[in-house]
Amino acid sequence: MQAAWYERPGPAADVLQVGEMADPIPGPGEVRVRLTFSGINPGDTKKRGDWVAYGMPHPRVIPHSDGAGVVDAVGDGVDRVRLGERVWVYGAQSYRAFGTAAQLTVVPADQAVTLPDQVGEEVGACLGIPGITAHRAVFGDGSVGGATVLVHGVLGAVGSMAAQLAAWNGATVIGTVRRSSDLPEVDDAVRHRVALDEVDPASAIRRAAADGVDRIVEVSFSDNADLDAAVAAPEAVIAAYATRDPRPDFDFWPMLFANLTIRLLGSDDFPAEAKHQAAADLTAAARTGALRIPIDEPLPLDRIAEAHDRVDAGARSRVVLAIPY
Repeated sequence: MQAAWYERPGPAADVLQVGEMADPIPGPGEVRVRLTFSGINPGDTKKRGDWVAYGMPHPRVIPHSDGAGVVDAVGDGVDRVRLGERVWVYGAQSYRAFGTAAQLTVVPADQAVTLPDQVGEEVGACLGIPGITAHRAVFGDGSVGGATVLVHGVLGAVGSMAAQLAAWNGATVIGTVRRSSDLPEVDDAVRHRVALDEVDPASAIRRAAADGVDRIVEVSFSDNADLDAAVAAPEAVIAAYATRDPRPDFDFWPMLFANLTIRLLGSDDFPAEAKHQAAADLTAAARTGALRIPIDEPLPLDRIAEAHDRVDAGARSRVVLAIPY
């Protein structure tokens, strides 16, 4: 098969290679997927750059955890009825060496999720990491029907899906962006839009939610902790999946007096049942058209370094690779 890989961490153009590798064979309980698209997330490029200095987890890594395609082989214990099934894939390179930047990938059978006919494979390739993270942020503490949900970074991959999922579940969604000039780009699922560069964003959020917000989806906990404390309702949940400063400094007592919960989200290590529920809900939402995902024109596999650079540069639309058949 054709694949892209790296054998040492570093800049994309320096370490990513494209060539031929042996076809993988599915083991017991696994399926093999012939991929059409591979989705790229910031976590994939951070792993390639070894941003936390953990070193190489495997001698050779085929990057990317998300993708979509067709099941073309199954291992022992997997019903052969799955052969030929259109699927979207998540977690392909989660604690595994070989992800979706290849013509073939092997994953546990439950990580290849049936893709409805109404949903394109390029959309399926974008559901995994951002969708499952967004789902856990929104639903990790139960339904949000009738609640008010504040989503920071609502133009990002996780933030936009969190807003859409919350609205799909019946929440009133408030979304923030960094700059006032970004407000027109916010999805219609967001009822109230607030720019963090305005004079008093807390007051703007409070005007939309006089009693405070019930759940906060947080993309930069270190930057927004004080703002979150100022707008949270009693017993609200702050679900944080990222931070700028790895050692955030925040005012403890206002959060304590409000009995807030801080939920930290590491998508690779969510409970299996949470991932399964997320996969089911994401598939259902995509089937009904409740998820709208902006996707750049797919790049070919041999331009993977350029694709990684686009992600590292902060591309707002999703970056995907078109995998040759």
